[in-house]
Amino acid sequence: MPRGGRFGALAGWAQRHRWAALLIWVAVLVTVTLGSQAAGSAYKNDFALPGTDSQAATDLFTKHGSAQAGDSVDIVLKDSQGIDGCKAVVDKMLAEVKGLPSVADVRSPYTDASAVSKDGTIGYATVTLDAKAEAIPKEDVTAIIDTAKDAETDGLQVEVGGEAVRGAEEKGSPVAELAGIVAALVILGLLFGSLVAASVPLLTALFAVGSALGLIVLASHGFTIADFTPPITMLVGLGVGVDYALLIFYRYRQELTDGADPAQAGRKALDAAGRTVFFAGCTVIIALLGLVALGLGSLQGVALALALTVLTTMAASLVLLPALLALFGKRIQRHVLKNAAKTAAKGRTEGRRWRALASAVQRRPLPSLLVAVLALLALSAPALGMRLGFADAGNDPKTTSSRQAYDLLAEGFGPGFNGPLVVLAQGDEAAGKAVQAELAKTEGVAAASPAMPSEDGALSTVIAYPKTSPQAEGTADLVHHLRDDVAPKVEHDTGVTILVGGATAASQDFADTVSKRLPLFVAVVVGLSSLLLMLVFRSILIPVKAALLNLLSITAALGAMTLVFQHGLFGVQPGPIEAFLPVLIFAIVFGLSMDYEVFLVSRMHEEWERTKDHSLAVREGLASTGKVITAAGAIMIVVFGAFMLSADRMLQQFGLGLAVAILMDALVIRCLMVPVLMQLMGKWAWWLPAPLARRLPEVALERPTGS
Repeated sequence: MPRGGRFGALAGWAQRHRWAALLIWVAVLVTVTLGSQAAGSAYKNDFALPGTDSQAATDLFTKHGSAQAGDSVDIVLKDSQGIDGCKAVVDKMLAEVKGLPSVADVRSPYTDASAVSKDGTIGYATVTLDAKAEAIPKEDVTAIIDTAKDAETDGLQVEVGGEAVRGAEEKGSPVAELAGIVAALVILGLLFGSLVAASVPLLTALFAVGSALGLIVLASHGFTIADFTPPITMLVGLGVGVDYALLIFYRYRQELTDGADPAQAGRKALDAAGRTVFFAGCTVIIALLGLVALGLGSLQGVALALALTVLTTMAASLVLLPALLALFGKRIQRHVLKNAAKTAAKGRTEGRRWRALASAVQRRPLPSLLVAVLALLALSAPALGMRLGFADAGNDPKTTSSRQAYDLLAEGFGPGFNGPLVVLAQGDEAAGKAVQAELAKTEGVAAASPAMPSEDGALSTVIAYPKTSPQAEGTADLVHHLRDDVAPKVEHDTGVTILVGGATAASQDFADTVSKRLPLFVAVVVGLSSLLLMLVFRSILIPVKAALLNLLSITAALGAMTLVFQHGLFGVQPGPIEAFLPVLIFAIVFGLSMDYEVFLVSRMHEEWERTKDHSLAVREGLASTGKVITAAGAIMIVVFGAFMLSADRMLQQFGLGLAVAILMDALVIRCLMVPVLMQLMGKWAWWLPAPLARRLPEVALERPTGS
């Protein structure tokens, strides 16, 4: 038998030392789990944006000892008889809050007339924290919430709001993850007709994800990793892990059907499909690390965690999966051969429906291509009007205290009260008064507070309340208007420097920064991935086709997200798309799309090398891979789609975006548009200019099944 490659040799080692390989993975999982539990997590949300007005304002607040350097919590009170009647209860509660850890100051509504609504039924106390929300321990915030809520009576409603509160509140259980796992098991069971066969890919994915989660907790002590990373890691790890294991396992079944014994089948499957998985995993990692080009601290940590997850799933597919196949090989072989005999007895051939589909689109390639392109462009169109931002308490479940506090403040003081703009003037009190006077008459500003000096008197701060809600387009326009028009005029008249900061302005800065740096990120990821495809297939047109089709599936996903979450389709509360999700989805989907591209086109290339019949190569390539691509896509869709069950709006958006992208990619693009385009390109699909061919190194992706 011809000698196999390195992946086949790796599979051979795992098969011979199956118990050792399994015990190594069990040991890794147990060690990192216990280690992560002992060390605890050190997640940190770093949304610092050097070079922006909001970050400059925060730095100045910290430097000059302004109370605005720390975040705040609002304790919101409502009494239909008027909050004056419960002053004694509220004063006692506020005194207790002032003595709690992480509390720098408490301002009572009874000492500030502007903190009480005009009808006197709603008021709020401002609890100033001694640091930014992400740096405050959750137990300290929980203590504030519990102390405030203890003051509730039959007539007095007390709610607590603010970013720190949103972070401390539990918004749901892991129902989405569990639903995704169950759905994946059902699809695998239907695909293979055997619980053992269905369990092998899923078990591989669970080992990988469990190990990755522990490693990320440990990595959080050395790197800046955001606290929303673990559920995203679970989401991507499950989808990718099952996907990679399934591609190898499906090839393993084919080898068994062709007469190989379980040991040979395992080596051949790894030597062929294992190469595809390795290439696909490297492509996803490259795409994720491309996020570093954006220079956004919070996303760099997420990219690192996801790259670590993909690396772990890839390792599990190449080492753990062959060991499991060696353990269950005889049982799986009996089941596979029994099913193959039944299929042969009925006169059916593997992939006949996919072969028929390929023949149909080959007869009418242009109409098929036109319908598919128009459908994807129509779904992509809403993405042109996508508005980036961040969810706030107004998007939280109505049962949470942060959401109820948000609604009460909007009811008592107007929609813009929940998204104040912090305008900083680098000057004395006179400069602050000039800024306040100008803001008060600015269109779009509902009210402007008196100027508040810093401890050293070097800064004056004015709080400007927009007329529109924090997520409204009018508020984003107001931020730009203040910076581009109002601030330069006041600076010219007074000679002081003015900065527009605060959480709402910082969200806008983040969205603007992502939008500005997105072209560079796309160019880096597309360029590197296309270069890899050129090396693999020694072709100019295939990488270009792959890049364009991948971009189509991603824009279709972003269009669907815009329709549902920005425009409120299906009754979803309208709001902006989370600012970091488009680049994150782009990185993940672009990498995963290459997975299917390589798996499909490599089989076409294998057939082309064997027969030099291009039409036959297209048909046989789709016939060999259509079923597994559809099954792998279906599993990823249900795993990602299950996150629509989450109470977290960000996870809902992420799940929908990934699910739609994979749906478009697995069904419309890989099973329709790729065969059509490959047919139209003919033999030119494999063309590479001779000078370039001489300079490019040879990279063998898949070995023929007979090797």
